[in-house]
Amino acid sequence: MSDTPEAAIVEAGPVYRFLQSQNLSVESLGTDASGVEMLKVDRDRLLAVGQALYADGFNYLRCQAAYDSGPGQDLVSTYHLVKLRDNADRPPEVRLKVFVPRDDARVPSVYWIWKTADWQERESYDMFGIIYEGHPNLKRLLMPEDWVGWPLRKDYITPDFYELQEAY
Repeated sequence: MSDTPEAAIVEAGPVYRFLQSQNLSVESLGTDASGVEMLKVDRDRLLAVGQALYADGFNYLRCQAAYDSGPGQDLVSTYHLVKLRDNADRPPEVRLKVFVPRDDARVPSVYWIWKTADWQERESYDMFGIIYEGHPNLKRLLMPEDWVGWPLRKDYITPDFYELQEAY
């Protein structure tokens, strides 16, 4: 008997197989509870993978978001893509995940592929401090420009003071 559990076998989905046929290396993370295929993408390959998926018909970025895996762990930038087609009851979907170390949280911007990434990448930057390289206007969206820190990181320390501002 081994002390470590055996790794579960993850079956490769259609998007994984398509990207492999294009010589684009990604890692399959299985499917989520809704059956959406999830892929781990290296940040250096994100633009190439994004361009290949766009050319294959994934023309809609439903959501770009980020989350913190925990104090001292990676930050994750996610991209939920949909292939919108005429008369599709359930269009094909895929979720890309880019894991980055919190001390070097840089990801290339996909704004130039999907324009809907504009404010979504700005929100991820504002809340988690992930820098989206190549974004045309990467600045704080929800917090004041002079705010220090990234409020949704799990290691964020809330300031002891709050400046009250007039609402009008």
